Amino acid sequence: MIQITPHMRLFIATSPADFRGGIDCIAGIVKYKLLKDPMDGALFVFHNRKRTSIKILIYDGSGYWLMQKRWSQGKIHWWNNIVDQCHPITAEELLGLIWGGDARDFRSREKWKKVA
Repeated sequence: MIQITPHMRLFIATSPADFRGGIDCIAGIVKYKLLKDPMDGALFVFHNRKRTSIKILIYDGSGYWLMQKRWSQGKIHWWNNIVDQCHPITAEELLGLIWGGDARDFRSREKWKKVA
């Protein structure tokens, strides 16, 4: 199991990816199109052209994990206004995307605050 924590580096690819390939295809997109190192421990999120599915790639030090979620109904509400190819996101935004399909409308608890 992969634990998503607030200190992780998380990125979304804003362009759709071809999901017909496997780990090597997605890792190649990270390396050659997004210009990131797929083996540095960051988590990379991709969506398909129809916006009905996401794939998540992460390297854990001994091998790659490739996870996929396909929604049975509806589509992913993706960031249409982001112009860069690889955009950093927070753990909260990723969880909102995974659970609700829209990270912008994710309602989480308040951020922890120091007691005065």
